[in-house]
Amino acid sequence: MKYRIESDSLGEKQIPANAYYGIQTARALDNFPITGEKPHPELIRSIAIIKKVAAKANAEIGLLDKSISLAIRKSAREMEQGLWNNQIVVDTIQGGAGTSLNMNVNEVVANRAIEILKSSNVTVSPNSHVNMSQSTNDVIPTAVHLTLLKLAKDLGTGLNTLHKQLVIKEEEFESVIKMGRTHLQDAIPIRLGQEFGAYACVIRRDIERIEQSVRQLNKISIGATAIGTGLNARIDYREKMMEYLIEETNYPLETAENLVDITQNTDRYTEISSALKILAINLSKIANDLRLLSSGPLTGFNEINLPARQSGSSIMPGKVNPVIPEVINQISFQVIGNDHTISLASEAGQLELNVMGPVIVSNLLKSLTMLTNGVDVLSEFAIKGITANVERCRELVESSVGIVTAINPHVSYEIASKVAKEALVTGQSVRSICIRHGYLTSEELDIILDAKEMTEPGIAGSALLKKAVGIS
Repeated sequence: MKYRIESDSLGEKQIPANAYYGIQTARALDNFPITGEKPHPELIRSIAIIKKVAAKANAEIGLLDKSISLAIRKSAREMEQGLWNNQIVVDTIQGGAGTSLNMNVNEVVANRAIEILKSSNVTVSPNSHVNMSQSTNDVIPTAVHLTLLKLAKDLGTGLNTLHKQLVIKEEEFESVIKMGRTHLQDAIPIRLGQEFGAYACVIRRDIERIEQSVRQLNKISIGATAIGTGLNARIDYREKMMEYLIEETNYPLETAENLVDITQNTDRYTEISSALKILAINLSKIANDLRLLSSGPLTGFNEINLPARQSGSSIMPGKVNPVIPEVINQISFQVIGNDHTISLASEAGQLELNVMGPVIVSNLLKSLTMLTNGVDVLSEFAIKGITANVERCRELVESSVGIVTAINPHVSYEIASKVAKEALVTGQSVRSICIRHGYLTSEELDIILDAKEMTEPGIAGSALLKKAVGIS
């Protein structure tokens, strides 16, 4: 490999001759061989947008040569389009609060801009030109906000689709009566549609919770520079940056009320992470239910059928596993762990800057990405194709002593207890025992044990029930 020599205040270093990055990136590669993971493409794109509009703003206020500005803008636009992602090589976890990532972008943009200006003797500096009026401490947080807004929008689209699919299943399974369970024991009847309706409700709350937490990301810190005091960034620069970023992103961005606050505090990220953790917990609970309801098929609940996605065993022919709910569980575990990491890192901030930003951002972007992908596969490969085993559901209701609860108000708790005990000992149905002992007639039981009557309180059938059992 051929090399070039670059130098900084720490000395000289060899850089691959064909690399667009420079010495600060090379030092970061030596210092942080941590995860082997590179920055999220959307984060790179957001930083590139900032560099592009900063060059424009700095030129318009008379600080940056127009030819250099145009070259930087063209270079940054190429990076925005993903052309130079292979040159953004620093590890996602790094010391320095993101300086290595900011300088990696600065160096690539600068060297590409020099190529664009190849007919000129003008040079382009990563610090003096590409980073003009900026600091890592306002560039990276602003880029993170733009990235989170984009990824949260993608997640919201997926969650709305999931909610729609659950509502469809709620309506499809409206008339399917089945046994409800508490403590994994038979409880009282419920409709399968009611279970899916409950899933839809909790996902709707997740959508609203995430939307609420994400709104604060519209407040950004560009122009705050190193610690929020705005040193080296003119007011007219900040105003133009806000104008151009709004044009580029179409987000309702505004400068944060207190730039010192937004520079040193990361509670916005912990709030979003908390909302994502709650979503993960709710998704995992739904996945647990789907695995139980589809268990068997011959020796389990077998109340629903999940779409068969792949063979489930290398040794047992015909076995099909609930792989989509299983992957949702695993995504949820990871997101919950990510949230704990984010909480610890957010607490570790000191004075004017939280230097643990890289691990916060890395885990937050991972959580958003994993949840977005997971929600999409859950909707498309699981919920959408679920079918109900109607007869199996009805069979379990009719054979369960749980329905004795429905007759309790009409024969007394003591008699209902005797019926339940006899049903458990003899295996006879609650219905047949009640009729044989004369506790209730067949007609009365038809009303009492009606699916709607047992699963929807306050319906018109209650009047019929009162008449049937002689209640005035």
